[in-house]
Amino acid sequence: MTDKEYLTKEKFKELGLELEHLKKVRRKEIAESLEFAKSLGDLAENAEYHEARTMQAEIEDRITKLELILKSAEIVAPHHSSVVDVGSTVVVQKEGEKTKNTYKLVGLEESNTSEGKISFRAPLGQAMMGKKKGDSFSFLTPKGKMNYKVIDIE
Repeated sequence: MTDKEYLTKEKFKELGLELEHLKKVRRKEIAESLEFAKSLGDLAENAEYHEARTMQAEIEDRITKLELILKSAEIVAPHHSSVVDVGSTVVVQKEGEKTKNTYKLVGLEESNTSEGKISFRAPLGQAMMGKKKGDSFSFLTPKGKMNYKVIDIE
């Protein structure tokens, strides 16, 4: 698999705005919290100071992650293709069931199963990659082997 992060144009912009907010607003807020906590005295038993340091580390981790994602991001647009790939909307049917499910194949950062967006790195996403309309495929889950069929690629 590739280390590229696939994002829609909207998600790329959203993550860029989050990064800007973290750098320009949240960093300043945390610095102010740290200064206030230091003014309270003894740092060894200063809960406010330790909480602010933890929050600072979390924000710096998120900034680093966002910078890496945005640097390696490839923008994908919804598209119609005869083969399933990132950006495809795929209608599948589980073997033995009448219900059809529609999924949009997206990058990891954008996946949200409640919105029908699954990562191309998830087991179902990986199993669908490269399939065509009418193809059957299967993959392993903790509950065992799941068999599906591609009904349509939108």
